[in-house]
Amino acid sequence: MAEKKDISLVLGSGGARGLAHIGVIHFLEENDYRIKSISGCSIGALVGGIFAAGKLEEYEEWVRAIRKKDILALLDLSWERSGLVKGDKIINKLIDLVGEIYIEELPIPFTAVATNLKNEKELWITSGRLFDAIRASISMPLFFTPFCYKDTVLIDGGVLNPVPIAPTFSDGTDMTIAVNPGGPADSSEEKSGSCPAEEVEPTSRHKKISEFIEGLRKTVTDRVKGHEGVFDIALQSFEAMQSTIARQKLAAYPPDVVIEISRSACRTLDFDRAAELIDLGYKKAGSCLNQ
Repeated sequence: MAEKKDISLVLGSGGARGLAHIGVIHFLEENDYRIKSISGCSIGALVGGIFAAGKLEEYEEWVRAIRKKDILALLDLSWERSGLVKGDKIINKLIDLVGEIYIEELPIPFTAVATNLKNEKELWITSGRLFDAIRASISMPLFFTPFCYKDTVLIDGGVLNPVPIAPTFSDGTDMTIAVNPGGPADSSEEKSGSCPAEEVEPTSRHKKISEFIEGLRKTVTDRVKGHEGVFDIALQSFEAMQSTIARQKLAAYPPDVVIEISRSACRTLDFDRAAELIDLGYKKAGSCLNQ
């Protein structure tokens, strides 16, 4: 039997493509890798924090139940000019699934990376409420409102560091594995990934989600209607910026292994495609680590 390897796991930003992180984690756990620390940014902080809390199974079950028509209604609109969505309902739903946890209580050292808007520096959050750290790290400009953390205004960590390797430098593990959901565009992957997800019979979990969102659907749809093109352009611009920064960071601080998820695998908000993205992450991890 192969000796288990202790690893530092770095989970990057990339919207719905970050659901591939779940598949990567499954592969690592099944193949003699021990995750001894996690550094995450944006969706990487969300998935990594929930995994560190021991609740990845509950989150995966929930996100697999989401379908396209549910996405908009899961968002609580902000009437502020700083962002479209407050994010409170998403975070509260995650707290319902995972529980109220402090980072200091996690069995695995965890760092969420956000961006300090005032001093234009990244901030490593290693203590305090787990979902405060996650909410700060996922604060994508224009989409989510900035998050006030200890009197500091924070936005998405991917603005400055989409694949945050630096927090793992002093870990002393056998190897560092980084997952970059902003990898080079792949036209063949984009084509294959454009197929609609298979329709399945609603589960009890999905029925609960539908009940949760039904009261919000009309308000959200009316508010967003007519602005889809504007936000799509903004999201694509943000992704292009992140992809460039990620390449620079990975070149400057190369980890032992980089697992890249093509940024053409899906769009930023395609969270209804969880099953195929989780499977993609598992396959990409296998192809990178079984060489």
